[in-house]
Amino acid sequence: MSNNVYVVKGMTCSGCMGKVTNAVTSVEGVDDVDIDIATGEVTVISDASVDADLVRTAITKAGYEVAG
Repeated sequence: MSNNVYVVKGMTCSGCMGKVTNAVTSVEGVDDVDIDIATGEVTVISDASVDADLVRTAITKAGYEVAG
């Protein structure tokens, strides 16, 4: 099991969390997503290696910015 953490800017509510969750879980290889709205941390959980660029692109297309 692999966990990668991204800090996402602009998430302010449960609706935002839902958009980001849907976007990230659509990326091939992602098994689950855990979001901490207070810190903006999005933890991507997967069994296999997931392309970080694809995750970042999915988050950006959902209307949010990945820090760093």
